[in-house]
Amino acid sequence: MSEQKFRIESDLLGELKVPEEAYYGVQTQRGIDNYHISRKKMRDYPDYVIAIAYVKLAAVQTNHALGVINDEIASAMAQACRELIDGKMHDNFPIDMMQGGAGTSVNMNANEVIANRALEIMGHKKGEYQYCSPNDHCNCGQSTNDVYPTTIRYAIIRMNKTLVASLTGLISALRYKAEEFQDVLKMGRTQLQDAVPMTFGQEFNAYANNLEEEILNLDRNVKLLHEINMGGTAIGTGLNAVPGFTKLCAANLSKLTGEPFVAATDLVEATPDTGAYVSYSGALKRLAIKLSKICNDFRLMASGPRCGLHEVNLPPMAPGSSIMPGKVNPVIPEVTNQVCFKVIGNDTTVSFAAEAGQLELNVMEPVITECLIESLIWLHNALDTFTEKCVLGITVNKERCLEMVKNSIGIVTALNPYIGYKNSTKVAKEALETNRSVYDIVLEKGLMTQDKLDEALDPKNMLVSHKF
Repeated sequence: MSEQKFRIESDLLGELKVPEEAYYGVQTQRGIDNYHISRKKMRDYPDYVIAIAYVKLAAVQTNHALGVINDEIASAMAQACRELIDGKMHDNFPIDMMQGGAGTSVNMNANEVIANRALEIMGHKKGEYQYCSPNDHCNCGQSTNDVYPTTIRYAIIRMNKTLVASLTGLISALRYKAEEFQDVLKMGRTQLQDAVPMTFGQEFNAYANNLEEEILNLDRNVKLLHEINMGGTAIGTGLNAVPGFTKLCAANLSKLTGEPFVAATDLVEATPDTGAYVSYSGALKRLAIKLSKICNDFRLMASGPRCGLHEVNLPPMAPGSSIMPGKVNPVIPEVTNQVCFKVIGNDTTVSFAAEAGQLELNVMEPVITECLIESLIWLHNALDTFTEKCVLGITVNKERCLEMVKNSIGIVTALNPYIGYKNSTKVAKEALETNRSVYDIVLEKGLMTQDKLDEALDPKNMLVSHKF
């Protein structure tokens, strides 16, 4: 095994050894040395690396068009950016997702990789920054404080598409099951008590409609991320960016990505503003809350099999106990619940981090980034797992459900329009106390004829509104 070789690079704090083959440089190496927190690396998230490559490419194109960077350097840097977009060199982004410095390590990681690859393209050695500099060329007209938030925004926009695709898959599965179970009668419940009859078709369609609202809500909130502050540089004043950079860079990024990015009208306001992250995180939380509620319902409906509701059967995915033979647990809804708890917790962290900004910058954006990316990935994976390993395999216990409807006190509600609420209450009370059926008691008291009672308690008449 050959001994690893290093090159020496220097920065404000002095010299440091960098692996000779690495495209990153001294500031990235300091990030590697300093941060061993989450053990999650930037390179683990391709959308994140691709997003910053697009931002840097838009900046290169802008600076070249404005005459700030010459043809040779601009061409080499643009090629390096496109290689990152194509998935190359991602292993050269080894820094921890959790870091101080408001994202400076991320920005400089990209600057150094692009610079060193550009140097290679131009026929120079890595580290010969006099020909292409991470700061003077790759960061020209920019700052971490505009590059980093723009990168986060585009990364979230990209990942949101994946999340919506997974959510759409779950909605389709729920509608498929609603069609399959459209005529299967069951008892509806409120406050865990018998309410009135319904069908599984109605219930599953309601779940689908409930989640479909979240696609619209995610889309509403992701639009907030299209306003960017490129060209604001350090605090939004635009220091060191040439006139015209801001709008042209937004236009270039839009053309490259197909996303409708716009330059913020007030860059000083936009630079520390994390409101869009708070809103989008809230949309993820809202989806998580709804998804978790559906999982709770499935676990309740599948409870038993002998001593619970036992209305549905979830696909058996694993033995449920190391001591109780024959036990099978609802493991897929359980793991989905836990993902939802994590997303809710991440939203709380995002809120605290957004509040913690001071003056012209919010230095807590790295934890906002980590939380949002984690929530997006976990939710996407959980939705796919829940769809494929649970929802599509659900079956219903039709006879069990019909028997519960017939024996329910709740069907007395359907008699309110015929015998009045007071009489219905008396019937319900007597049925509970004597363990007799509502049907028999109504006939015994002469409150309705058998024909009228049969018509009123026909399940079809209890599932929709109708004239009396």
